[in-house]
Amino acid sequence: NRLGLAAWLNSQENPLSARIVVDRLWAQCFGRGLVGTPENFGKLGEPPAQPELLDALACDFQAQPSLRTMLRRIVTSATFRQSSTTTTAQRDADPNNVHLARGPSFRLSAEALRDQALAASGLLHEQVGGPSVRPWQPEGLWRDAGVGWGGADYKPDTGPNAHRRSLYTYRKRTAPPPNMTVLDAPSRESCNTRRQNTDTPLQALAFWNDQVFTECATALAERILNDLPTATDDERIGRVFACLAVRQPRAEELAALRSLHASANDPKQALFLVASTLMASDAVVVLR
Repeated sequence: NRLGLAAWLNSQENPLSARIVVDRLWAQCFGRGLVGTPENFGKLGEPPAQPELLDALACDFQAQPSLRTMLRRIVTSATFRQSSTTTTAQRDADPNNVHLARGPSFRLSAEALRDQALAASGLLHEQVGGPSVRPWQPEGLWRDAGVGWGGADYKPDTGPNAHRRSLYTYRKRTAPPPNMTVLDAPSRESCNTRRQNTDTPLQALAFWNDQVFTECATALAERILNDLPTATDDERIGRVFACLAVRQPRAEELAALRSLHASANDPKQALFLVASTLMASDAVVVLR
């Protein structure tokens, strides 16, 4: 019965559950799990690249089953804090970083990119729990897909509910949010333990034109103008960059953004262009 299944899953005699949890946490931090086939831990799956490491982490997780503690251990490790910079020869020898000779480098998930934009702009509503919410989506989303009951269509929420974390977004499997789909979020019509990251022009167009991201870029521009009313253009550009990429821009990045900033006459529009461009850049969308 279900109680027996739950007891078996959490039994100290069963190491599988702890291994799966640890491997998924590792994949969140490194872009790839210690097991290359997270959907299959059986004999037909890929063996772990670092079996001793997986066993040690799984045993520690069984002793202290805390996701926060395990994540802190992973992200504060010397392995995670390595630089992701590498040579062509090293990438050719180990393209998936199986041997962990460099730090992680991978594109963030669709949900993380949306939440990151909301947080940087100051719009993120951090309420925990509650019913699902409906952020902005194109008009006629359900009607055009032919999935509304009795002619019902998608009606976006307004106010704080429109800016809650993507975790709470209402999802209809037959009509998933387009801005999430273009960033490789699955439709949830079937179980998907491993996403395929793509890199297409449609993703940049979503960052530049989708109302969710343009609203965030506008709010971030207003926030910087209010916080730094007497600052120079370079200082404002640097603050926008730090809010989105969590670091200061390099000289060549600052020069390119300075040129973009100068192409607009209005200060707010100029910072909006900088923020919108950065949201689609590798400095922001790629964890490295």
